[in-house]
Amino acid sequence: MNIVVLNRSDWRDEELVLLVDRRADHIRSVLRAAVGDTIRVGEVNGDLGQGRICALDANAVVLAVDLNQPPPPRHRFDIVLALPRPKVLRRLFRTVAEYGVAHLHLVNCARVEKSYWQSPLLAPDKVHDALLAGMERASDTVVPRVHQHRRFRPFVEDQLTAICAGRPCWMAQMGVSLALRDTPPGDAVVMVGPEGGFVPFELELAQAVIAQPVHLGSRTLSVDTALTTVLAHG
Repeated sequence: MNIVVLNRSDWRDEELVLLVDRRADHIRSVLRAAVGDTIRVGEVNGDLGQGRICALDANAVVLAVDLNQPPPPRHRFDIVLALPRPKVLRRLFRTVAEYGVAHLHLVNCARVEKSYWQSPLLAPDKVHDALLAGMERASDTVVPRVHQHRRFRPFVEDQLTAICAGRPCWMAQMGVSLALRDTPPGDAVVMVGPEGGFVPFELELAQAVIAQPVHLGSRTLSVDTALTTVLAHG
């Protein structure tokens, strides 16, 4: 945890914050902070700053907070990602939060198992917890927006153009000539398929609507490696 992220409910007045949960435990046990020490803090979807420890005991930590810095800028890519296996989902949520992705669109595909959509990790509180872990690691306060789309064709035909909002839409595909790293700079939407990739129908539909194919290199990548590769190019 490189930053303590504060919720609006933590505030006791215009300056003081009271922490009684795992964040207080972290300040006591990991940071080993004492009264008078200053730690890095930020408010959810708000500014960053410092918190001076005014009081600390086994039950609570009281901080005097000064928020005076904007959060880091968002990543230039929004991501459309075929819903991955549940065992990697939490890690991917952390990854998009660490990179500062503004919008993550989880979409159904032919190679996505229907059972994946029943994962408890898709519940709003579980999604938020995973994103928060990435934000704490990256010293960020802005929560990525996660959208779930359970039908591929309506998503592409009815929503994808509006989501792109005039930006390019790059679709990861093996064997094409243009590399993502060679695309023009600027904001864009990038589509990453499931293990095994998008099926031909999905490739043809998305590219008929707006998407342009790009490759991520000559190797076949797992979904989590492909996502990290995309974001590293941004």
